[in-house]
Amino acid sequence: MREYSVGRAARLLGVSADTMRRWADAGRVPTRRDEAGKRLIAGADLAAFAVALAEAASAAGEPAEPYTSARNAFPGIITAVKLGDVAAQVEIQAGPHRLVSLLTREAVEELGLAVGMEAVARVKATSVHIDRS
Repeated sequence: MREYSVGRAARLLGVSADTMRRWADAGRVPTRRDEAGKRLIAGADLAAFAVALAEAASAAGEPAEPYTSARNAFPGIITAVKLGDVAAQVEIQAGPHRLVSLLTREAVEELGLAVGMEAVARVKATSVHIDRS
């Protein structure tokens, strides 16, 4: 079974390594130490913890995602906006992921998209490929 370092687990959950360590110290997510003394989190435990975090946020009344059929959401920051006469290109850095969207210039202007703004890239595809790391 795959195990994750505290730092990698933190990146996958979108939190700091310090937060992940605090959660481990509090017993919220089980860890074990390897031969070098580094904490590791079992993949199944991390997956269950991620689901529990999402459910807790929902129960606490945190803002829900907008109603949409696109389930793949990548919140991030706009890093580039390139406007053409009709089309535009918007780049978003979402954690370690760089997403590029091609859309109309009109849509960019209506949304007021600009470098430095928070945005969510949503992806809906009929074909999704998954590579194993």
